[in-house]
Amino acid sequence: MTPSTAWDEIHRIAALPHLMIKGLMTIGLLADDPEAARPGFRALKQLFEKLRAENDPGIEMKYLSMGMTDDYRIAIHEGANLVRVGSAIFGKRERGTL
Repeated sequence: MTPSTAWDEIHRIAALPHLMIKGLMTIGLLADDPEAARPGFRALKQLFEKLRAENDPGIEMKYLSMGMTDDYRIAIHEGANLVRVGSAIFGKRERGTL
Protein backbone atom coordinates (compact mmCIF):
# COMPACT_ATOMS: atom_id res chain seq x y z
CA MET A 1 0.00 0.00 0.00
CA THR A 2 1.29 3.46 -0.83
CA PRO A 3 1.03 6.44 1.55
CA SER A 4 -1.70 7.98 -0.62
CA THR A 5 -3.85 4.83 -0.63
CA ALA A 6 -3.12 4.37 3.08
CA TRP A 7 -4.43 7.89 3.72
CA ASP A 8 -7.79 7.01 2.18
CA GLU A 9 -8.05 3.66 3.99
CA ILE A 10 -7.10 5.16 7.35
CA HIS A 11 -9.85 7.76 7.05
CA ARG A 12 -12.38 5.17 5.91
CA ILE A 13 -11.58 3.01 8.95
CA ALA A 14 -11.43 5.98 11.34
CA ALA A 15 -14.99 6.89 10.37
CA LEU A 16 -16.30 3.55 11.65
CA PRO A 17 -17.93 3.65 15.09
CA HIS A 18 -16.05 2.29 18.12
CA LEU A 19 -12.67 2.19 16.36
CA MET A 20 -9.62 4.36 16.94
CA ILE A 21 -6.52 4.25 14.72
CA LYS A 22 -3.58 4.37 17.16
CA GLY A 23 -0.63 4.37 14.80
CA LEU A 24 1.10 2.97 11.75
CA MET A 25 3.33 -0.03 11.10
CA THR A 26 5.56 -1.10 8.24
CA ILE A 27 8.16 -3.72 7.49
CA GLY A 28 11.18 -2.31 5.73
CA LEU A 29 12.28 -3.37 2.29
CA LEU A 30 13.99 -6.76 2.44
CA ALA A 31 17.46 -6.18 0.99
CA ASP A 32 21.08 -6.99 1.72
CA ASP A 33 21.69 -3.36 2.67
CA PRO A 34 19.51 -2.16 5.59
CA GLU A 35 19.76 1.40 4.19
CA ALA A 36 17.35 0.31 1.44
CA ALA A 37 14.56 0.52 4.05
CA ARG A 38 15.20 4.18 4.84
CA PRO A 39 12.98 5.77 2.10
CA GLY A 40 9.99 3.68 3.15
CA PHE A 41 10.51 4.50 6.82
CA ARG A 42 10.83 8.18 5.98
CA ALA A 43 7.62 8.13 3.90
CA LEU A 44 5.67 6.46 6.71
CA LYS A 45 6.98 8.99 9.24
CA GLN A 46 5.75 11.79 6.98
CA LEU A 47 2.31 10.19 6.75
CA PHE A 48 2.32 9.70 10.54
CA GLU A 49 3.05 13.40 11.13
CA LYS A 50 0.47 14.52 8.57
CA LEU A 51 -2.21 12.38 10.23
CA ARG A 52 -1.18 13.58 13.69
CA ALA A 53 -1.46 17.24 12.65
CA GLU A 54 -4.92 16.68 11.22
CA ASN A 55 -6.52 16.04 14.65
CA ASP A 56 -9.17 13.64 13.29
CA PRO A 57 -11.19 12.33 16.27
CA GLY A 58 -10.89 8.73 15.00
CA ILE A 59 -7.13 8.90 14.58
CA GLU A 60 -4.63 9.07 17.44
CA MET A 61 -1.12 8.87 16.03
CA LYS A 62 0.68 7.44 19.04
CA TYR A 63 2.68 4.51 17.65
CA LEU A 64 5.05 4.36 14.71
CA SER A 65 6.19 0.76 14.43
CA MET A 66 9.02 0.36 11.95
CA GLY A 67 12.17 -1.70 11.88
CA MET A 68 13.23 -5.21 12.66
CA THR A 69 16.50 -6.74 13.80
CA ASP A 70 18.45 -5.87 10.65
CA ASP A 71 17.23 -2.29 10.20
CA TYR A 72 15.96 -1.09 13.57
CA ARG A 73 18.73 1.52 13.95
CA ILE A 74 17.63 3.17 10.70
CA ALA A 75 13.98 2.95 11.76
CA ILE A 76 14.73 4.68 15.06
CA HIS A 77 16.69 7.36 13.24
CA GLU A 78 13.67 7.91 10.99
CA GLY A 79 11.26 8.24 13.93
CA ALA A 80 10.10 4.77 15.02
CA ASN A 81 8.93 4.48 18.61
CA LEU A 82 8.35 0.71 18.36
CA VAL A 83 10.73 -1.81 16.79
CA ARG A 84 10.56 -5.58 16.42
CA VAL A 85 13.78 -7.42 17.16
CA GLY A 86 12.59 -11.01 17.52
CA SER A 87 15.37 -12.67 15.55
CA ALA A 88 17.97 -10.81 17.62
CA ILE A 89 16.44 -12.47 20.67
CA PHE A 90 15.26 -15.82 19.31
CA GLY A 91 17.60 -16.32 16.37
CA LYS A 92 17.00 -16.39 12.64
CA ARG A 93 14.27 -18.64 11.33
CA GLU A 94 14.11 -20.45 8.05
CA ARG A 95 12.11 -18.75 5.33
CA GLY A 96 8.59 -20.12 4.91
CA THR A 97 8.23 -21.25 8.53
CA LEU A 98 6.18 -19.71 11.30
